[in-house]
Amino acid sequence: MTDTVVPLQGPLRLVAQTVPLDPSSLDVPLTHLLPAEGGLAWVRDGDGLVAWGEAARLETSGDGRFREASAWWREISAHAVVRDKVEVAGTGLVAFGSFAFTSSSGATRGRAGGSSVLVVPSVIVGRRGGTTWVTTIRESALAPAPPVRPTDDPVVPQDVAFADGSTSGARWESIVSEAVRRIEAGDLDKVVLARDLVAELSAPLDVRAPLRRLAATYPNCWTFHVDRLFGATPEMLVRRERGLVTSRVLAGTIRRTGDDSRDLALAGSLARSSKDLEEHEYAVRSVADALEPYCSSMNVPEAPFVLHLPNVMHLATDVAGVVDAEHESASALDLAAALHPSAAVGGTPRAEALALIDEIEELDRGRYAAPVGWIDAAGDGEWGIALRSAEYEGARVRLFAGCGIVADSDPEAELAESQAKLVPVRDALTATDDR
Repeated sequence: MTDTVVPLQGPLRLVAQTVPLDPSSLDVPLTHLLPAEGGLAWVRDGDGLVAWGEAARLETSGDGRFREASAWWREISAHAVVRDKVEVAGTGLVAFGSFAFTSSSGATRGRAGGSSVLVVPSVIVGRRGGTTWVTTIRESALAPAPPVRPTDDPVVPQDVAFADGSTSGARWESIVSEAVRRIEAGDLDKVVLARDLVAELSAPLDVRAPLRRLAATYPNCWTFHVDRLFGATPEMLVRRERGLVTSRVLAGTIRRTGDDSRDLALAGSLARSSKDLEEHEYAVRSVADALEPYCSSMNVPEAPFVLHLPNVMHLATDVAGVVDAEHESASALDLAAALHPSAAVGGTPRAEALALIDEIEELDRGRYAAPVGWIDAAGDGEWGIALRSAEYEGARVRLFAGCGIVADSDPEAELAESQAKLVPVRDALTATDDR
């Protein structure tokens, strides 16, 4: 596929100014500040960033999408003037981004389906701990901070009808069976297979409604919205902050029942499951191996912990490292590119898993399971994996879920797991309140 990039028309000089806000003057969730159109979001547990407007934009695709985005952002940052009176993570010049899963993802669906994008908004409101701020970004001149206030209530989706996406449930089970056969034959160790579900609404989606619902229901996940891709991901691909690199790896899942004592027993069985531990080990090793060349030291826990979410539980491991002097200039985006796709979303060995996905999955993933997040002028930032997510165009919404397949995988159980992973966005679209 030919790489495409929207070039700068000469050096673009952006001026970013961050000033503090009185937290007491903004006693609402950040998602309540988003406008009906053009909003961007990255929030977790009340903190994070929301933004709107557009000071600059890059769209790119193909094998060089990460490289071109990184080069574009370095040029933007090099020419920018930043006046930052707050100086915490997420202040100053910031871009939001999301990327296609592979070089060809989304090719048949147009820009909304798969083109990779970086957006520099014109207004950003952030909150971290007890600190709240507003950033304005303009070309060539300072701009006064705009008034920041809650927007009107979103339009809640009505008459939502769900239907099979690219494959039926029965067909997807047969695809899983074929993957298990290939694994048993020794072609590969693990592959992650995805499926989709289509929702048809009676009117174009006001994405603020599901975003508010996701942020309220899944506060320990990162709720995001970038260029008509939204969701609430539990998995941090990579965070870079002042030389410290962290990654949260999830692989191995069990559905919750709603009964606390039963769920506690299920958590114990998950932690002892040889199938899930094997799947998790592949994912952790792929992340550690990808980060190791960039780090002078690393901490990789020997055993995972069980992460409890409202709908499922995951085996989870937090990998941490310190960027070495040789790679000090490697940005959060560069590290995300090195990590993607990890075994948690592709499989292992990587090349064989991606080839099998391309052969049998029967799904265009678009930007599902690829990096989504933000980066600042210093190269710090947070990039999650676009899981528990959906893309939308008008009144049509396409939801995604995926499962790691190993030799012990049971197709019927994997289908049930995928249905559990569709619950967050499905419920967010059918909720009767907007939180």
